[in-house]
Amino acid sequence: MQGPVVLVGHSYGGMVITNAAAGNPDIKALVYDDAYIPAQGETVFQINAAQPGSCVTADPSTFLNLVPYPGSPEGDYDAYLKTASNGTYKGFADCFANGVPGAQAKLLAAGQRPFAVSAGSEPSGTPAWQTIPSWAVVGTADHVIPPAEQLAMATRAGAHITKVDAGHLSLITRPDAVTDVILDAARAADRS
Repeated sequence: MQGPVVLVGHSYGGMVITNAAAGNPDIKALVYDDAYIPAQGETVFQINAAQPGSCVTADPSTFLNLVPYPGSPEGDYDAYLKTASNGTYKGFADCFANGVPGAQAKLLAAGQRPFAVSAGSEPSGTPAWQTIPSWAVVGTADHVIPPAEQLAMATRAGAHITKVDAGHLSLITRPDAVTDVILDAARAADRS
């Protein structure tokens, strides 16, 4: 690939781009969409618990279906968010897909990709946002990563922050706003 690269990460994808971009001179911008923006040593589980309001900090058995996967280390599982509510967990549609039309939320629940439980406790490395300009789209109604925590992470990273009236899936419910932020990052990357 030639030219400047803009990496965009949603949710856990923020952990991925924070670590994958480090030291790559072709990556000129990072865009975090309702995403984790970790500092060195932070984990997803720590970030979720840092501020009140995350729907994924209760007892995991209330909101996760755990499924063994081939070759998994002892005690590791693929985790899927439960679709139905259970105690304080209000179900997939309210937790992960709030603001998404009901029929689409059901499709998203049925087609969700697993998250390895071990990934939640994997500490982040040196964050690429220390040397690469970043942008953050913060859903002000996000129930997965509390908006206060997203804002704290984005501020720490020196990100250009855009708040949107959306839940965790602003890329679906506010694609215009997310696209605008990505284009802003691309224009800035093209000038660098």
